[in-house]
Amino acid sequence: MIETLISSKTRVKLLLKFFLNSQATAYLRNLEDEFGESTNAIRLELNKFEEAKMLTSEPVGKKKVFKVNTAHPLFRDLHNIVMKYVGLDQIVEHVIGRLGNLEKVYLTGNFARGMDSEIIDLVFVGQIDKGYLTQLLEKAEEMIDRRIRYIAFTPEDFSAEKISESGTHPLLLWSSDKS
Repeated sequence: MIETLISSKTRVKLLLKFFLNSQATAYLRNLEDEFGESTNAIRLELNKFEEAKMLTSEPVGKKKVFKVNTAHPLFRDLHNIVMKYVGLDQIVEHVIGRLGNLEKVYLTGNFARGMDSEIIDLVFVGQIDKGYLTQLLEKAEEMIDRRIRYIAFTPEDFSAEKISESGTHPLLLWSSDKS
């Protein structure tokens, strides 16, 4: 869908990298390894984003490290577009909104790192009917045309360190008002 509007695959990858997880940082060689593309193509797109003030950079040693400018007037809009592209808006609307006794939902895996994937990894925290959750997720998978892999914890059993051990820093996708 987004590829029809934005013809540059590198630009789409950069949007995912920085606008899905606003905490993401990266430097040119790191992105070259991650994207499997030439540094020149990535550099051109990074420069365009930086000129538009959508990304900021700072030197760290000999590297120029980029991150998203969350103060940019288009940040929220681009973040929402990326959420829709991935299908996370559908998960929030059709799954999370119907689960009732849910406290938090975290995004982990490739998407939490800002990389596109056919699988969305989620962590649910709350008193959850896993059978009902599975039914809702199966319907959501059909709507977004991606697989959803999940882990469910009770609030007592959950700790962010458990999911951080896998090397993925969890990205809070949704939180109830009570937690």
